[in-house]
Order: sequence, then C-alpha cells, then structure tokens
Amino acid sequence: MRYKYGMIHGRFQPFHLEHLRYFRLVWERSEHVIVGITNPDPSTILVDELNEHRHLPEENPLTFTERLMMIQETLRDEGYPLERIFIVPLPIHHPDRWQYYVPAGTVMFVVVYSPWERQKAERFRGAGLEVVVVDNLKKGISGQEVRSLLVSNGNWERLVPPTVARFLQRKPEGEG
Repeated sequence: MRYKYGMIHGRFQPFHLEHLRYFRLVWERSEHVIVGITNPDPSTILVDELNEHRHLPEENPLTFTERLMMIQETLRDEGYPLERIFIVPLPIHHPDRWQYYVPAGTVMFVVVYSPWERQKAERFRGAGLEVVVVDNLKKGISGQEVRSLLVSNGNWERLVPPTVARFLQRKPEGEG
C-alpha cells in the first residue's frame, strides 16, 4: 500500500546507516516522507523510565538545526527529491503538540527494538495516528555507538552515510 504521508522519527544523533535504511523503507511506501526529529529542544525532553539515557545532554550533542541540515544534505546527496520530504520537529513527550507538525492522515512507521519503541507506537495510536510497525529492520547500529567512536577517534565513519561523515568532520569541536 502507498500512503500519502509516511513518517520516520528519531533523535538522529547522528543520522546513521540504519536511519537511512529506515528512510528508504518508508520512501518506497509513501508519496511524501516526513522526518520527525525528536528531542528538538532540550526544554521538551522528559525523563522516561523506559528511556533511561535519551534525556541526557551528552546523548543529544547535535542541535535540531544541525540534525536537519545533516539529514537534508544526506538525502539530497542520495538523490532523493527534497520537494517530497519534510523535516520537522517532533517533541516525542508532548503528543498535544504533534498536530502542529504532523499532517492529518500521516502514517507513523515505528521500528520496535525495545519496550520504549512499543510505548511510542501506543502513544501514536493514542493520538489517533495510524501506525505501521516495521519488524524487518534489525538493530545493528546505535547513535550511542557512533558518538562513542567519534569521541574516542574510533572507526565511526563506516556507520554513517558519507555526507554525515563530512558534516561531522567539518563541525567545529565542542559545538553542539
């Protein structure tokens, strides 16, 4: 089935190869893809028992704007027509605000790896959104792994699209 609006979401700290696979899967099923960047503003982040580390500042080093630019540049370089892609903030802990960012009729594609993702799927359903659970993507890369390798000068470049590697290499140290 092809949807008018399909949505992926994540913190994208940074946007890595599994995020790109997630995007491609939704792209194949949607006329337009909305990329929802969660935790867009530190003031919207809440501590969640199923989400123990995602609220910490060190887990969110990139600003909303940096993530937007990184994703937009990556998708452009991958050949996707940007006029069919919308990148928006998605304050994940504030469902009452989603209506301002998510068009009516949007289908949320949720990859479930843990109880946290199951809870997100239920939040989306509770807000009246259609949810498609993606169960054919297995977790092999985490943003936490990429950030750890980046800090330790490890081989992080193999885990991100080339555009993201260039973006992070030109980002001044200590910013974001």
